[in-house]
Amino acid sequence: MRWFLLLLLLAPAVATADDRPNILWLTTEDIGPELGCYGDKYADTPNLDAFAKRSTLYLNAWSNAPVCAPARTTIISGMYASSLGAEHMRSLVPLPKGVQLYPTLMREAGYFCINPGKTDYNVEAPAKLWDRIGKDESPWPLLQQRQPFMAVLNNVGTHESQIRTRPHEWKHDPAKAVIPPYHPNAQETREDWAQYYDNITAMDAWFAEQLKQFDAAGLSDNTIVFFYGDHGSGMPRHKRSLQNSGLRVPLIVHIPEKFRSLLPTDTPIHGQAERLVGFVDLAPTILSLAGAAIPQTMQGVPFLGKIASPPQPYLYGFRGRMDERIDLLRTVRDERFHYIRHYMPHRVAGAHMAYMFETPTTRKWKALFDAGQLNPIQAAFWEPKPSEELYDLQSDPHETRNLVTSPEHQQQLKALRQAHLDHIMAIRDPGFLPEDELHSRAPGMAPYDLAHDPQKYPLPDVFKMAHEASMLLPDALNDLITGLSHPDSAVRYWAVMGILMRGPTAVSDTHEQLLEIMLNDPSPSVRTVAAEALGRFGYLEDRPQVLDWLLEAANGEKHGPYVSILALEAIDYMNEKAAPATDRIQKIPRKGPWQSPRNANYADRLIEEILIGLPSK
Repeated sequence: MRWFLLLLLLAPAVATADDRPNILWLTTEDIGPELGCYGDKYADTPNLDAFAKRSTLYLNAWSNAPVCAPARTTIISGMYASSLGAEHMRSLVPLPKGVQLYPTLMREAGYFCINPGKTDYNVEAPAKLWDRIGKDESPWPLLQQRQPFMAVLNNVGTHESQIRTRPHEWKHDPAKAVIPPYHPNAQETREDWAQYYDNITAMDAWFAEQLKQFDAAGLSDNTIVFFYGDHGSGMPRHKRSLQNSGLRVPLIVHIPEKFRSLLPTDTPIHGQAERLVGFVDLAPTILSLAGAAIPQTMQGVPFLGKIASPPQPYLYGFRGRMDERIDLLRTVRDERFHYIRHYMPHRVAGAHMAYMFETPTTRKWKALFDAGQLNPIQAAFWEPKPSEELYDLQSDPHETRNLVTSPEHQQQLKALRQAHLDHIMAIRDPGFLPEDELHSRAPGMAPYDLAHDPQKYPLPDVFKMAHEASMLLPDALNDLITGLSHPDSAVRYWAVMGILMRGPTAVSDTHEQLLEIMLNDPSPSVRTVAAEALGRFGYLEDRPQVLDWLLEAANGEKHGPYVSILALEAIDYMNEKAAPATDRIQKIPRKGPWQSPRNANYADRLIEEILIGLPSK
């Protein structure tokens, strides 16, 4: 017995290759659960439906972020991109000290790892993250020879850009498309939805072809297959939205007979699982399936494998800057209720993003709003947001009835509010820093490491001011005024932001302080928000100074890309009040080495949008 125990202690931590499964991810872009197996009667997905019948279908899977780069960053790291300072679309931040991405960990465990398609991470990944595969090489012979393997094959045919390619021959009848209540019942909307479903049907055929080749290679009995989409559909108010429509994704997992012991006893082999699952859980799950150790830095939990964790009570979501538009939202849901917290409620959900406005539905929807032809549910996308939202996903799956003021739902509101606050503190969320300061506050330091240094990031103080600013309570103005002189620039940023959110009266009451800040604060982000407040709601005589600063701040050659975006947005929101600077706006640098290749066109997009609304000479 003693020898037996000694052998157990000396056994390797990682299981041998013979008893470890291969893992295959077949993924697609920009789709929600609009599949027949999820009960969608308009969908035509026979191959995925058949696959689901012999697999586990997860009803409550979330992407954690409603757009690709932050969502994929969460997957690759097993950490919320919001905790890494990587929540902003097409940003790039250093990895924290000691953090390894899951392909590195899987390769160390003896797995051959390939991803010949899309990566799109917001963190600086190691040069050799994936094993090499030829650009046009079929993966199946290679995988046949290199077991165990971890492979990711991605379909791009369902991407947002593909729902608006014209001309198009519709296979789904646009007249029969089911239009959600928040979208206008217009021909453009019907055609976009029908084309979206056409693309899903084409993807379903791609999925069947991958399984066919995979089976022909003799890999079926030894491989666990995952299918999922990377966030909600590419339609407006889905992609980029923290509604359930932007976060809920299909997730179907097939585990072969020989590996059924890796499925928890509370999860059906063939059937629907109600467990809450997020993208943050994918990396720890495949490590669990591989029998490899899960780093303590990972914030997700495994839902499969020998060390699968019990179901978690909540899923968390986040949104920061989307393309050229700045915003800050956080969200949490349990099995039934969904809570959304807006930290910039003065910014409308439908803020103009050039890429989103390429979709016909978006343009038609906005035109109908401008013409006053929408009902309140449809108009909400284009109007300032409430500070908080609460929805019953069971009785209101489209999330059109905000229950925050409902007396019958105060218990759920309180519980989800607290879960949200606990999560912010647990991950030390650095998203409450202006994006410029994620990079400039401690140059070269990963935002995650910065956020975990209380001297560099006094989160309780910053969060308290962000909370008071954005809840829009009328008696908070004195606290905001006090915050204007706080030694930390992020606290001052939120104090000024809170005054901006409250509009003309608050700006008038704090005019002298805002003018002093705009002219002298050492933080360009704080100065820029003060300038926006004065430019939109201040006195006419201050406007030349306001425009002088905003034009300087908008010059990325002087202040970098993130202050530039902040300043250009401020000019855009000034509307015709920025007209005296039209000639100078045209001369603002649009591109240069100060930009990352990942976001090199954002300043250009904002300048174009500004100039559309201003008189030309």
